[in-house]
Amino acid sequence: MGKPGFARKRGLKRVNSSKPFKKFKNLKLNPGAEKLVPKQPLENDSEDWSDENSEAELETKEEEEVEEDIVFNRKPTMYDNLLKRLGSSSQLIANAIKQRKRGEEGKSDTEDDESESEVEDDNEGSIDESPRRIEMINGAKESGVPGSTEKSEDSGSDDGEIGASDSDEEHDSRTNVESITSRSTFSSHLEYKLSQGEVDNLFKRKWNYKWEVPALRAPNCKWRGTGDCFLKDIDMNEMCGLKPRLYKHWVDVYQGSGGTDFQSSEQRFFFSICNSYRDVLHHNKKPFYLKGQEDSSILDAYVLHTLNHVLRTRDLISKNDAKVADAQGQGGILNGDGFLDHGFTRPKVLILLPLASIAFWVVKRLIQLTPSKHKVNIEHMDRFTEEFGSGGVESEEEDEDVENSKRKKSSKPSDFQSLFGGNNNDHFMIGIKYMGRKIKLYADFYSSDIIVASPLGLITKIGAAEVEKEKDIDYLSSIEVLIIDHADVILMQNWSHVNTVVEQLNRLPVKQHGTDIMRIRPWYLDGQAQFYRQTIILGSHLNPDVNSLFNRHCLNYEGKVKLVCLYKGVLPKVLIPVRQIYERFEADSIADVDDARFQYFCKKVFPKIKDSIQGGIMLCISSYFEFVRLRNFLKSQEASFCLLGEYTKQSDISRGRVWFFQGQRKIMLYTERAHFYHRYKIRAIQKLIIYSLPERKEFYPEIVNMLEGSQNMSCTVLFSRFDQFRVRSFRACNEMKVSLENFLFLFSLIGFFRIDKVHRD
Repeated sequence: MGKPGFARKRGLKRVNSSKPFKKFKNLKLNPGAEKLVPKQPLENDSEDWSDENSEAELETKEEEEVEEDIVFNRKPTMYDNLLKRLGSSSQLIANAIKQRKRGEEGKSDTEDDESESEVEDDNEGSIDESPRRIEMINGAKESGVPGSTEKSEDSGSDDGEIGASDSDEEHDSRTNVESITSRSTFSSHLEYKLSQGEVDNLFKRKWNYKWEVPALRAPNCKWRGTGDCFLKDIDMNEMCGLKPRLYKHWVDVYQGSGGTDFQSSEQRFFFSICNSYRDVLHHNKKPFYLKGQEDSSILDAYVLHTLNHVLRTRDLISKNDAKVADAQGQGGILNGDGFLDHGFTRPKVLILLPLASIAFWVVKRLIQLTPSKHKVNIEHMDRFTEEFGSGGVESEEEDEDVENSKRKKSSKPSDFQSLFGGNNNDHFMIGIKYMGRKIKLYADFYSSDIIVASPLGLITKIGAAEVEKEKDIDYLSSIEVLIIDHADVILMQNWSHVNTVVEQLNRLPVKQHGTDIMRIRPWYLDGQAQFYRQTIILGSHLNPDVNSLFNRHCLNYEGKVKLVCLYKGVLPKVLIPVRQIYERFEADSIADVDDARFQYFCKKVFPKIKDSIQGGIMLCISSYFEFVRLRNFLKSQEASFCLLGEYTKQSDISRGRVWFFQGQRKIMLYTERAHFYHRYKIRAIQKLIIYSLPERKEFYPEIVNMLEGSQNMSCTVLFSRFDQFRVRSFRACNEMKVSLENFLFLFSLIGFFRIDKVHRD
């Protein structure tokens, strides 16, 4: 939990916002009242956002122009909320407020008060992007109420035409109850206060998935979630909390790319899931390197969610900064939760990606989906293109021509060429900062809004901070949205890096970094930031490591949503009539699987290999630890073997392939990661033994098809009941309840491949 003395160590006293405010009848408007003057914004913010405070009114004016097209009504002002609070404590003030409203709306004093009651109801249910505040201003204006000259947050002031129509828009927005939309999920998510009982329940990590909803355009998939089902109640015609300008730009980009029926599109549906601020696990995303449309839809959805979160955060802070400065000029007293809008540091979104080429693609899309007002100037774009791009490719058409020429010359699969055809650097980290009308790439991490990094790049920073005391990683302390895209590719790198990075998120910082402590949200100081962080994990298949991270380290109080799919299977892609034998071994628990697999191999499988005079035996292994274990075992048995792993030198790989082809080495050890990074086509294989099933389902038919042209070829697969995630992706049965023996028997009847027997130990 949080350290209660974090703020007190620096001689600051935090306003106790948890206590209800006293009635206003006991307050005195004293010109000599004590002032609570918050600290100035960060130095990094003051320089870059100085133009934003002056453009706040222009921002709201342009948003109102967009709102006319999408029927989005004006929200009540802070002044309206203040009047309502004052009126509740004094009948005299209440009568004055009613008379003022009647005068503004053109009503007489004899009319009943039904319209006023409707106004109050509408104000309570309307959008309140900036939380309520209490402001006591010295001196009274003409209306007799303090602060009567304060302008609405969403009203235009620089445009005379819009300013002239403010009264009409105010009248329409208050009387039309049905047109007022619900409060944004951004505000409701961050302003919710967790109780101690809710925190204790989250630590138990017991997730109860109560509902299911069919996935859009995916008959074999469905969404499952905890808590209340929000997908059935989604109105696809509403913006659902998206900023009006951002929403309009999104629609324009979608229609400009040839898309139709935006409201029922896949990216619109997935954005609604992301905008719920629940943890999301999507493990059936079609990889971009397969040239499918699904990945672009998912990408656009989470990019828009990222932009919406960042821009709303910056707008909220910018507007509050302006109100603080205005209150200081008038000698006011500020109080309430409305001004608690800071974290420990500025970065709010972290996107983990495996390769620089993918990061280049994601950042480019992030810039494309940013409204034109916020990208008048993009700093360091040339440097970014040079370091993250493929180098020398100036357009997408030229990029496609280069890829097509490479495919004609290379015998590698097309997905391999698309994935590794660009920048394969897996050690990178870049900060992105939104500065009013421009975007700054390569921003300092502490002044960035979005951090795009690889797991290895962050691990390097974490390791350096542990060794050198002057360095720290406090920029990870206030991450509110974590996105892990292409988790299937990261699994082929090192998933333990992801676990380490997630464990370092939302910790209390070791330094202050110029933060205004008086404006930090309470749940940051209480050490509850991990319960407010949204985690979105995207990949092409499910893995026990990914599933463990989602269940153990994603503790969002909003709940969880995950996709459940029935896979089509890849066994029909086995093109040769190979003899396949599936041998099942028993294991008591998942912790004993590796030992049980190794013991079964040593006692049941290896004696047959040792006594056989046949060569051309390839052992396929999924994990590098299993690879090392088998290598040491074969050395102890003085077996004839060669190695082909991800860390094997290229010279040793070439020499080993020649020895294996010529029969000078009887056994070859081949890892899944070596196949992922090189896609070798091994020749002279006579007997294939799959020690552990591959993570990526498409590798199974690729490896088995290497037996083509061999004599007396056979394939033996070792599996246990804990391999259900991998076996599930191979099969094509409709229900997982079908036993593995029956599943294999069904496929043998269908004729996809021959199965002579299934062994059980």
